[in-house]
Amino acid sequence: MNFDVAIVGSGLAGLTVALQLADTHRVVIICKRAMTQGASDWAQGGIAAVLDSGDSHDEHTQDTLVAGAGLCDDSATRYIVEHGREAIQWLIDRGVPFTRDDQAELGYHLTREGGHSRRRIIHAADATGHAVVSTLSEQARQHPNITIIEDHFAVDLITSRKLGLPGNRCYGLYVLEDASGDVQTITATHTVLATGGAGKVYLYTTNPDTATGDGIAMAWRAGCRVSNMEFIQFHPTCLYHPYAKSFLISEAVRGEGGLLKLPDGTRFMPEHDERAELAPRDVVARAIDFEMKKRGLDYVHLDISHQPESFLREHFPTIHARCLELGIDIAREPIPVVPAAHYTCGGVVTDTAGRTDLANLYAVGETGCTGLHGANRLASNSLLECMVIGRAAALDIAGQDKAGQPDIALPQWDESRVADADEEVVVSHNWDELRRMMWNYVGIVRTSKRLERAQHRITLLREEIAEYYANFRVTRDLLELRNLVEVASLIVDSAYSRHESRGLHFSRDYPETLPKALPTVMQPVFKRERAK
Repeated sequence: MNFDVAIVGSGLAGLTVALQLADTHRVVIICKRAMTQGASDWAQGGIAAVLDSGDSHDEHTQDTLVAGAGLCDDSATRYIVEHGREAIQWLIDRGVPFTRDDQAELGYHLTREGGHSRRRIIHAADATGHAVVSTLSEQARQHPNITIIEDHFAVDLITSRKLGLPGNRCYGLYVLEDASGDVQTITATHTVLATGGAGKVYLYTTNPDTATGDGIAMAWRAGCRVSNMEFIQFHPTCLYHPYAKSFLISEAVRGEGGLLKLPDGTRFMPEHDERAELAPRDVVARAIDFEMKKRGLDYVHLDISHQPESFLREHFPTIHARCLELGIDIAREPIPVVPAAHYTCGGVVTDTAGRTDLANLYAVGETGCTGLHGANRLASNSLLECMVIGRAAALDIAGQDKAGQPDIALPQWDESRVADADEEVVVSHNWDELRRMMWNYVGIVRTSKRLERAQHRITLLREEIAEYYANFRVTRDLLELRNLVEVASLIVDSAYSRHESRGLHFSRDYPETLPKALPTVMQPVFKRERAK
């Protein structure tokens, strides 16, 4: 279990790093479940990039900065935008089947989503993520230098501090094998965290069950700074149905003319923003939340039934088919929708090569925080960031000396002082309590009192989980809960420290936006360990 590069996560960011390096490096991809069971595979809308001569890097950058409410990092934003076209070409060259349009300049159909001033979203119908991930994952499986380990959960990073060595670097990680319950040691010259976001910290989310903030929590425990965790994007339109878990109704539905309406058929978005249905997601999510609370509604309607059925089948085949399975004919009736936690704009602080505060440790995709998303992610910029930063991280790794890893024996996982768990109900109860508390107290609209209550509950939960972790053998459920509590604490503390409303963070106690935008950067503080 010794590799040049260990990648935790098999979404677009992790696969990009792996395939860029595999010809010259021994790579392992660690998947907590099956290889394609991540958020990238679920992405519907597409990838934003400047692909038409009528568009420009300046316009894409400006749209991103506007959506980010003044908190985007200008240089990182421009870097990612300017490298978009070559990243898309890399996918095309690898055979990703984007939707064609022979009348278009490049021969591919471009759609438009909220916050974009141009049509610049390249897509594969309404299942772009699946098309990209299935293509790249199959190529990764076929590559002789890539080892894929499925159903293995990353427990913690192995660092200089843990080993009592000088310096500040990462040497690999411990991973739990689901089937046996054994914890294994993986040594790696470079470790890449590509574990996605933390949507499962909330009761309602569009994210898959794997989105438990694992990479963010591990990096934080290892000593990395974390930034902007208060900015959790709530997708405005998640399907409201008792049997449809986390099914997303793409932003592109509104981009192609879908209208938000109350149950009596009245539109309401023009009263909230002049951009109406094409306003950025935070504006739309707050408007829906406002209307639901004001009128006591369980959901609102998204109506695209004015479009021909042939159009809907062509542009939204997945959404059309899934809704039909549930008895909703979107060509003839509106779709019931509610907001749900969707994207973690903050994360582990990195530069544009994905480098973290620890030498040899990288964070890419939703796990990292380059500054691109600011206080609110612009639609379809996330997959773009996965690829551009993934490619940059691979280039940085490739440019380093492969012999740079010290020849040391990493310690094995010690279970000599723990026992099998006596009551698993403790884990399931705390998991449910945490997610309900975050939904009720740290949701779309916040108050200082709610955040104080959340801080108090999280303190109690952390104590219980820490005691459980110290005394019993680890399980995936316990590890996910441990990570979720860590991430929840970061979200709440970040939100409490921001005395303004900006982007995705809206506080009733501080409704104004301050004149200067500053990121929220959290720094871990370790207790001084006694000299041995």
